[in-house]
Amino acid sequence: MKWLTWPFRLIGFLLWYAWALVLSNVAVTQDVFTPGQRSSPIVVRYRTRCRSEFETVLLSVLISLTPGTLTLATVARSRNGADGGGEDGTGEYDVFVHAMYSDGPQDARSSLQEMETHMLNGIRVDGAPR
Repeated sequence: MKWLTWPFRLIGFLLWYAWALVLSNVAVTQDVFTPGQRSSPIVVRYRTRCRSEFETVLLSVLISLTPGTLTLATVARSRNGADGGGEDGTGEYDVFVHAMYSDGPQDARSSLQEMETHMLNGIRVDGAPR
């Protein structure tokens, strides 16, 4: 019966992402037009919970569309955690992300996890993993 709530979850995700986009635009605009620099750039490796290439590409695009963040690379990993798995379109993936406004690696990963959870909850009929 989760399919009954799927359209509402998708709309909720789109609204959440639009708001996140506005907030990140405000942060970048403030940094550009005020003296000094508030950014603290960092590159992190994030282990996604995406089950398909589509989900991974969508997450990477959403990250790159958000001002202040950029997906640098996507790496498929095998089920045992080593790089190089997932060539068949299924598997697990890591993304390398450059973030401009984070308080450290854990803060960046928690922001990415929040975005991924909202995305997976919106696009998967069965919802995001808990």
